[in-house]
Amino acid sequence: MSSKITPIADRVLVEPSPAEEKTAGGIIIPDTAKEKPQRGTVVAVGQGKKDEPMTVKAGQTILYGKYSGTEVQLDGKDYLIMRESDIMAILG
Repeated sequence: MSSKITPIADRVLVEPSPAEEKTAGGIIIPDTAKEKPQRGTVVAVGQGKKDEPMTVKAGQTILYGKYSGTEVQLDGKDYLIMRESDIMAILG
C-alpha cells in the first residue's frame, strides 16, 4: 500500500479476500450472485483503547461478520475499516 494509513483506537484496516469465482462443482458465479467475503488479511491496526489492548496484528488472516465494517477505497484497492470487536476469529 503506497499511502500510509493508521486506524485509530480499536479499529482495524482489512483487505478482504477475493470472492469465490467458481463453485466446488466448477460452475462460474456471476458478479451479481457472489457472496461478500467474510475472510481477510489485517493490513493495519489502531493503538487500542486505554484499558483494551489490541489482540490482532497486521498480516493475520481473520474471519468477520458478513456486514461488518465500512468499505473504503485507497490507491484503487478495496478495504474495510472495522472495530476489533467485529472480528470473530483469527485463522492459523
